Amino acid sequence: MQAAGSNAILSLRQFVLLARRQLSASAQSAFSGSQTNAQHIPPSPEKFGDKMRGWQLHNYGDIDELQLSEKVKIPQIRSSNECLVRIRTTAVNPIDLAMLRGYGAAVLNKMRCKPGDGIEFPLILGREFCGELVQTGMGVPSDSLPLGARVWGVVPLQASLGAHAEYVAVPSYCLAPAPKELDDSEAASVLYAGLTAWSGLYITGGLGGPCGATTSSGGGAHKRVLVLGGSGGVGSLAIQILKSQKVQVLATCSENAVEMVRNLGADFVVDYNNSESMQELSKYAPYDIVLDCSGQGGQKAAESNFDFRQYITFSSPLLANIDKQGLGLGALQNVFDLVQTNVKSFSQRGGLVKWGFFSPAPQGIQFLQKLVEQRKLMPLIDSSYEFYDLPKAFEKMKGGHLRGKIVVKV
Repeated sequence: MQAAGSNAILSLRQFVLLARRQLSASAQSAFSGSQTNAQHIPPSPEKFGDKMRGWQLHNYGDIDELQLSEKVKIPQIRSSNECLVRIRTTAVNPIDLAMLRGYGAAVLNKMRCKPGDGIEFPLILGREFCGELVQTGMGVPSDSLPLGARVWGVVPLQASLGAHAEYVAVPSYCLAPAPKELDDSEAASVLYAGLTAWSGLYITGGLGGPCGATTSSGGGAHKRVLVLGGSGGVGSLAIQILKSQKVQVLATCSENAVEMVRNLGADFVVDYNNSESMQELSKYAPYDIVLDCSGQGGQKAAESNFDFRQYITFSSPLLANIDKQGLGLGALQNVFDLVQTNVKSFSQRGGLVKWGFFSPAPQGIQFLQKLVEQRKLMPLIDSSYEFYDLPKAFEKMKGGHLRGKIVVKV
């Protein structure tokens, strides 16, 4: 980086340190009778400025569309349940790479843009983070989320300002105190993939019954689950979640990851490139759930050589169909795809295909937090990058064959 750029970043870091001290001092004073909708007011723009660094997207496309700006406006709290977080660490997930290319734009932009607005860009990607809570709305209880607390959280998919920046504003239900058992990089590597796995198993799959989806109680003891793609971000956490609930777990991965996946607790692990090993999976059928974390999609369910009751995939065509065909025709195509896939899978394998999705459910966050505190869940980190190298993190994600999460230090 050139000297001028280094000086600018140094000055910005000095500004953040000064602002943080100001926030800490202000937090100690009482705000009796205040009419503001926030518990804490950030430093005034006139005194410290109101800009931050952030990686913006002005057009959909490839990684070269990502642009680092040091003049992004810090998000403002606009509702009583929102929180402003100074980000320490974030992560790059497959959904970020997909959204960079325009995935889900037809639906998500309708949720992002105000009526009559239609302004789509700029966007900031990034779905999860660990950081410091610096401001909250009046509806956020200070006992559970005190100012200055170290927190971890996720960003809803429809948000236009994500976590690939120095600050992010999210609803309070997307936040919780970060477990002390994890450092910042580890804490930024759990929630998005963990909530995706939790939602697929407990909301879509019904593992643990009604309480499994509506509370943080978990469940599913003595069930049998096959995890396809056990070495990735979602798959590795899914295995640990299942083993913590006394579920029998089988998993697939590449040959060089077999030992790692076995160490996560999987009872039986096979190399998906070895046809003879894959045939052995039929000995343990039928499976209560086959969890597709490898991107195979529901169309592959009927082609498997083992029976199952449910085949849950996170690679659904739901948003892709609407992107290609519009809301009306896309919705019809989704119905057709789901019916066609299920007719084949039920007639050939006796089970149904379902689509799993990420869900920022507070009970899911509580469930994952308990497992971390009990030391039953630990994220795998594939690689770590500095903030100015975020495009390299996207390149790593694009290359595939990851062994855990890609972390970015802000």
